[in-house]
Amino acid sequence: MKQPEVWMRGPITGVPPLLQPVAHALLQAGEEIHELFEDFPGSLLWEQPAGMASPAFHLQHITGVLDRLFTYASAMPLSEEQLAYLASEGRRNEDVTIAGLLAALDRQIKLSVEKLKDTDETTLTSFRGIGRKQLPSTVMGLLFHAAEHTMRHNGQLLVTVKILIQ
Repeated sequence: MKQPEVWMRGPITGVPPLLQPVAHALLQAGEEIHELFEDFPGSLLWEQPAGMASPAFHLQHITGVLDRLFTYASAMPLSEEQLAYLASEGRRNEDVTIAGLLAALDRQIKLSVEKLKDTDETTLTSFRGIGRKQLPSTVMGLLFHAAEHTMRHNGQLLVTVKILIQ
């Protein structure tokens, strides 16, 4: 029997109440992505139907965006490693595998949920600058965007995979 969606299973232990929706969205996306890739052929990982982004790109991008947005929420600049990862997102690499991409995504979702547990709710409206230009946001804005952006790419990934395996 299929479980209810993550948000319907109750609170995630240790995550502050105001951040439960972020945790729920990230965990839901992870579950849906794993289900989507159960029988997906690795040979289609870099395909771009109708010029859309490849499944590999979406998996890399979700992982990278979570890392970057949580870094900004912590008031830290991006590292050289993070910038290199950003530059590599979507670049065809035959050494990349579905298993490797899913493992990286799982690690990043787990780390993100752990960071949510460490987030003090009183800091949610604190200013955070994004990138070199220090574009304005708040801790809450960055964390909710992490959830929203993850689900947006999850939806795009779903459509792309369905097109490729039809």
